[in-house]
Amino acid sequence: MIQKNLNDIAKMVSGKVWLPDSQTIIINGVSIDSKTTQQGNLFIPIIRNDDGHKYILHAIGNGAVASLWQSNHPNPPPKIPLIIVEDTFIALQALAKAYRTELNAIIIGITGSNGKTTTKDMMSSILSTTFKVHKTKGNLNGQYGLPLTLLETSQDAEVVVLEMGISYPGEMERLAGIAGPDVVVLTMIGESHISNFGSRENIAQAKLQITNGLPENSVLVFNGDEELLEEGVKKLHFHESVKFIRFGTANQNDYFADSISVLSDRTTFVLNDHPYSFPLLGAHHVNNALASIAVAQHLGVTSDNITKGLKELEITGMRMEKSKAKSGFTIINDAWNASPTSMRSAIETFQKLSEYNQKIVVLGDMLELGENETRFHQEIGRLLDPRCVDYVFTVGKLAEFIALEASGVFPKGHVTAFRQKEEIAKAIELIIQPNSIVLVKGSRGLKLEEVVEQLLML
Repeated sequence: MIQKNLNDIAKMVSGKVWLPDSQTIIINGVSIDSKTTQQGNLFIPIIRNDDGHKYILHAIGNGAVASLWQSNHPNPPPKIPLIIVEDTFIALQALAKAYRTELNAIIIGITGSNGKTTTKDMMSSILSTTFKVHKTKGNLNGQYGLPLTLLETSQDAEVVVLEMGISYPGEMERLAGIAGPDVVVLTMIGESHISNFGSRENIAQAKLQITNGLPENSVLVFNGDEELLEEGVKKLHFHESVKFIRFGTANQNDYFADSISVLSDRTTFVLNDHPYSFPLLGAHHVNNALASIAVAQHLGVTSDNITKGLKELEITGMRMEKSKAKSGFTIINDAWNASPTSMRSAIETFQKLSEYNQKIVVLGDMLELGENETRFHQEIGRLLDPRCVDYVFTVGKLAEFIALEASGVFPKGHVTAFRQKEEIAKAIELIIQPNSIVLVKGSRGLKLEEVVEQLLML
């Protein structure tokens, strides 16, 4: 993690040390949350829903040795080591950008509408067999999370795998400027946050800003099945030494898989006559594996280590995560988020599972889909097949359109739309059978992991 004295930090953020005799104080890492501040941290008070300046004393009590202070805030505490800056949020990003230039590691940036986290986890698992790797924790992938991830990186890291997520136009340009990736991966273009961008075309343009400033001899790995990416890349200007690698399902890609099979506990596929497997359900995850293998092979990782890294994969929670309820039935927790693309992929994978006596889906609203939100939910409802799913439970106003479409083909009483998620576990308890499986998926705003927690107790 970053280790600097306050004088050096002040230079990196264009600030001024408040107490001159504190310039030599050494900080070890940074924090923007006073509750999780650790000994030696620099506290950075962020102004969002709340004003972080109110918690500086709490952060100091938890071990912070200094803090930033935004200049337009009156009455800075007189005896606490401070660095005065114009804007604490901009200072956080500036600090991360400056620190990134001191790292000798290869920086890998991953973006896309879906698959970012899984690709990050796969790639990190593979590369860790050969390099010292630092990766994005959880979903710290945005305007605050990415700077924090960089600032947590140790000086001896050899590879940094950064997940880079955006919700609004202009954000990727800022993230790319901070991260300065040497390798870029674009997973796919979907409909996530389409209400903020207006169209998939605009989403593609925004995601492609991750390539801004790609240095000589860098690598761009992207989904060759996606026309928006293919056409978008052609319109951009790169140094002639930049290498392009395409992955996807079509055989014109540089990396494409054969013999894909989704089993009860893993997914398998073949690439160039070499078999691979990973402990995650879903054929759609094979593309994430292909992108990871492409980067690994570019960096010289052996086939044996790639195989090992995929087999030992540990996925960030709530991504097709399997667990068992007390009574023995299986739960697939895919509740981290949902878009039409990820919802379709999860349902298609779920419906192909054949070893269970009873299958139940719990589907929530897909948010931030703009003017076509009703149609997107109706399409999901039409995707549900009563030959492959026994019961459909939905939660949320938009998800009622899923239930309405499904009701036309499912037996009476096998589709229920709930307004309150607390009612779902009770309904499932009444019908659950031995050797059953339940899929839970919805947008982040619904927090459907709370339903999973209730189901685990049954």
